[in-house]
Amino acid sequence: MATNLVQLLMHELSSPRAWFLLLLPLFVLLGRCYPFRATKAARKKQKEIDVQHPLPPSPPALPVLGHLHLVGIRSPPHVSLQSIAEKQGGDLMLLRLGSMPALVVSSPRAAEAVLRTHDHVFASRPPSVAAEVVTYGRHDIGLAPYGEYWRQAKKLVTTHLLSVRRVRSFRHARMEEVSTAVARIGEAAAAGAPVDIHELVGTFTNDLACRAVMGKSFRQSEGWNELFREVAVDASALLGGFSIEELFPFLARFGVLSKVVCAKSERVRKRWDELLDRLIDDLESKPMAAAEAASDGKKDEDDHFISTLLSVRQEYGHTRGQMKAILLDVFFGMGTAATVLDYTVIQLLQNPRVMTKLQAEVRSSMRMQGRQGEEIVGEDDLNRMPYLRAVINESLRLRPATPILTPRFSMASCVVDGHVVPAGVRVLVNLWAIGRDARSWGADADEFVPERFLDGGGAARVSYRGNDFQFLPFGAGRRQCPGINFGMAQVEVMLANLVHRFDWELPPGKEAHDIDMSEDFGLVVHRKHKLLLFPKRCV
Repeated sequence: MATNLVQLLMHELSSPRAWFLLLLPLFVLLGRCYPFRATKAARKKQKEIDVQHPLPPSPPALPVLGHLHLVGIRSPPHVSLQSIAEKQGGDLMLLRLGSMPALVVSSPRAAEAVLRTHDHVFASRPPSVAAEVVTYGRHDIGLAPYGEYWRQAKKLVTTHLLSVRRVRSFRHARMEEVSTAVARIGEAAAAGAPVDIHELVGTFTNDLACRAVMGKSFRQSEGWNELFREVAVDASALLGGFSIEELFPFLARFGVLSKVVCAKSERVRKRWDELLDRLIDDLESKPMAAAEAASDGKKDEDDHFISTLLSVRQEYGHTRGQMKAILLDVFFGMGTAATVLDYTVIQLLQNPRVMTKLQAEVRSSMRMQGRQGEEIVGEDDLNRMPYLRAVINESLRLRPATPILTPRFSMASCVVDGHVVPAGVRVLVNLWAIGRDARSWGADADEFVPERFLDGGGAARVSYRGNDFQFLPFGAGRRQCPGINFGMAQVEVMLANLVHRFDWELPPGKEAHDIDMSEDFGLVVHRKHKLLLFPKRCV
């Protein structure tokens, strides 16, 4: 019993909100004891700034806490930051989260200044206690600091793992995984049973990630796909937020905070080690087979990512830990695709007109090709489905899987939109606010209208490739997501098949607008709750 209570307490104390409430009296005391010191430091810093280029505007702050009490307490961080920006009327805001300065970017114009004009200044990532542990010293692609290692690692990924040719080579694998998912839906429809869409698309994208990382062999080890999925979700939650120690560095002297963060991070990394070490050991024990699989002219879907990394390890000088850190990013990318599919299905349920129009396009396209009786929509069929892509774009605009881009970090002081941004500042680009900016998207910015992305629509020429700063679901500039092609390929083909042969109904008494949209915030945001729907096979 005592052990259970201790475990419960440690679980609760791992929550930033719990630490915030526990330490609030200490913050107030410190604020009363040291007001003059903080004011003097602020005045000195202000004198050093060129009067022609002041700091970005900032709302009133509390002693010690800064603006922390305004962010993510009653609503998700991206929503609360949008609300603050609207009240302040600023495309740029400088917030102080505890001791951490953070620049919040809330408009396309400001995003272009940060992600294109000054991309060389903001190309790095901020330090993170959890990231140091989970990603083997920040040796992945997404969280690595800007420098020579990151450049070489990105070159490896874009050249050998996620090139257009490699994405195409996984076409057969994608279609097999789609067929498996459609078969599950068909069985449920025949039995009159519900399908958990949240779980269905999560399994689909995770199994595809496992297949890309280790080939078909992952199915020979029962339960491995779920283990990879659990570790990726746990890692995303750890890496997507700030630790108390990062917000209040002076608390580091107490030691207990770093122990809690590091212990949780170590547990995640240990589980990751256990999974990948076995796979790498097995492949390294068969060097001839690995060499043959990686030889030119024989690369196909079975030339999986682990064999590829092993084959180029000497060329890039990567350690085993660095290889495992890069593979972790693959599973984060798959989580993004699952979130996009989950949110898109919900948007379709909440907008029956759009659902009907999309189903008509997919079904008529298959019928015109004389393939109306076939179960599966192939990837070649997608080129004749512009409305499908418009629906996905509109879903990405309103419900981006990463509503706040992974934070950037200013490596030097620079002037953005007439304001000085000092070195050492975290930069939070709020895609949630940018995608709902009425100045870019019109009076119906909060409405789900895929037609805006079709010919004749206001966003017909807008692309998610990173050149249109009102629409940045994958970021832009040097740190743009390298897995765009891989992720979108699976989203498009899976969505087409979800609406091709089936109609979807909510459980009796449930309405689409009552779906619980509560989210777990992390590197990739996902909904907390199941989405149970009844599939009905259409004739």
